[in-house]
Amino acid sequence: MIIDTHAHFVPQAMLDALKTRRADFPSIELSHEGEAWKLGFAGGPLTRPINPKLREGDLRHQWMKENDIDVQVTGGWLDSFGYEIPADEGAAWSRFLNEHLLMATQSADHFVPLATVPMQNGKLAAEVLREALDAGFAGAMIGTQPKGEAGNLDDPDLDPFWEAASELGATLYMHPMFGCGDPRLLDYDMINAVGRGMDTTTAIARMLYAGHFTKYAGMNMVISHGGGALPFVMGRLRKNYEFHPDYANPQEGFDKLFFDTVLSDPHALRFLCEMVGGKRIMLGSDYPFPIGDLTPCKTVHDAKLSEIDTSEILGGTAARLFHIDGGCAC
Repeated sequence: MIIDTHAHFVPQAMLDALKTRRADFPSIELSHEGEAWKLGFAGGPLTRPINPKLREGDLRHQWMKENDIDVQVTGGWLDSFGYEIPADEGAAWSRFLNEHLLMATQSADHFVPLATVPMQNGKLAAEVLREALDAGFAGAMIGTQPKGEAGNLDDPDLDPFWEAASELGATLYMHPMFGCGDPRLLDYDMINAVGRGMDTTTAIARMLYAGHFTKYAGMNMVISHGGGALPFVMGRLRKNYEFHPDYANPQEGFDKLFFDTVLSDPHALRFLCEMVGGKRIMLGSDYPFPIGDLTPCKTVHDAKLSEIDTSEILGGTAARLFHIDGGCAC
């Protein structure tokens, strides 16, 4: 069984339902003109258009068949998580997103859903995570900036969420946000090409120095896009720790992380595998976005890894982390 662990889904039924639930979400704007759907949060700019491949399950299933992928683990879309809105409304919004993602995936055994949680408030995020796991979600997808385009994941306000995730043995999928806060990235589409990786690197490095992955060791954390620059700069993070022994040892936390293959380069994937081993890497596509890797199995095979590592990456590790039956051999 081959498992794609990095994908995004905004079910069309959720957008249709939102048209009749506008009063429940006063901080959220819905724009619909023809086939163009967009969302807005807390008076901010509208999102990028929600394209058909992001909204429709049949299109993604056809793509899966064409790429020999048996199961897709899919979360929501980071632009739609609404971390900017008030906490209570954010919790209701997360539950609304989860309700529709679960409905869109529960009748299809080739889709495995990841919940959304309101990261703007640690206590509410913990509550929604518990509810989602009880409802059948395989874990949760979370963003790097818990206030929307700001905030840090090592903020003490989020401790209740990390405590719950560790207690529950939850698998969390860490994904960067679209806005990365550096105006130099606004040209050449560098937010996608560079900014997302830097966003991930910064967010996770803070958590490493804060000791979160050893303090909350019961959870599993998957880092998207091959970990950004983290595998390449671990030597510098360790050197910095030598000068500041009051920080947590970053290597101890790094050794607990998992990664996807969305690097679009078999040489980079091979380097990642040398750094962490095949049992800590999982196939990913970033479907449906073109900046992702829409031929992910080819990238894995082109890396020319061992048979054991290839098998783990294509499905074995994901089957264990996301509790997918029958996925232990590719």
